[in-house]
Amino acid sequence: MAAISCNVRSDGALLFSSTSAICGLSLRKLSPVSLRLPEVVAPSSTAAVRRLVKCSASPPPTSIAPPSSEKAKAGLTDFLHIDDFDKATILRILDRAQEVKALLKSGDRSYLPFKGKTMAMIFAKPSMRTRVSFETGFFLLGGHAIYLGPDDIQMGKREETRDVARVLSRYNDIIMARVFGHQDILDLAKYSSVPVINGLTDFNHPCQIMADALTMIEHIGRLEGTKVVYVGDGNNIVHSWLLLAAVIPFHFVCACPKGFEPDEKTVEKAKRAGISKIEITNDPKEAVKGADVVYSDVWASMGQKEEAAYRRQVFQGFQVDEALMKLAGPDAFFMHCLPAERGVEL
Repeated sequence: MAAISCNVRSDGALLFSSTSAICGLSLRKLSPVSLRLPEVVAPSSTAAVRRLVKCSASPPPTSIAPPSSEKAKAGLTDFLHIDDFDKATILRILDRAQEVKALLKSGDRSYLPFKGKTMAMIFAKPSMRTRVSFETGFFLLGGHAIYLGPDDIQMGKREETRDVARVLSRYNDIIMARVFGHQDILDLAKYSSVPVINGLTDFNHPCQIMADALTMIEHIGRLEGTKVVYVGDGNNIVHSWLLLAAVIPFHFVCACPKGFEPDEKTVEKAKRAGISKIEITNDPKEAVKGADVVYSDVWASMGQKEEAAYRRQVFQGFQVDEALMKLAGPDAFFMHCLPAERGVEL
């Protein structure tokens, strides 16, 4: 049986191929950064000084277009959900990713689309692969990435998300954020005047699935018409697979224990698109038959570790092992978004 471990970061130059191409949809159109520094005023009194430096977190006047409108007018695009883009755009991103990856692997370092540009990376939720891939990839393509860890911002606690978005927009050309609550990424995009990339939320993980799609194209030769079977918890990874299935035609099956199914609205959205065959089942043995890819993730994600012992009991029978892969067939690939817990989900 063939086996590969896929991650948006784990396959050499793949680490930034998808991400850079995603960014490239909008970043190639970016104009030089404007720090929007206030005009220097010579105050005539202490009161004037106080008025000059006063900071307000209030929303901008209604007469001023919100950052999201400014962004749209400038032709800039966020990457928050896979189905924000149509099939042609998604395939173009993947084609471009292959080209960029091949160029990097050849040793050619002349392609520097992000030269002179900076990217702020917000990590409310830590990750080795996400940080290394975005930071390394942005550097290889000419840019400079700035890491902002959980204690650097404390978004929503020490400072409101909208203020974080406004400040980082003035200093940087792009913002990548890996957060817990999905609303945080939506708010960042709403108030940011530069493109925002979703590096993961509790709801979805679009860059991961784009890289998985690229890996399938490289190893299987195609994405369309394949059968992908996810075995485990109906989590954010599943939601992004469903959203991809709402754009690209393939057969997607989620085999999970009862009570751990993916979000009903997201499942319905994927089915309603009428693009792919979508199945949600509680029988992993039946599900994997004829699969091109068997996919797994940890049973208890970050923030769910207190449920780990309980989940290990409930998820018995959903481990991807030799027996399950034999049912999938000799040509099936195994994929995992990592990090993995060997002896648990696989």
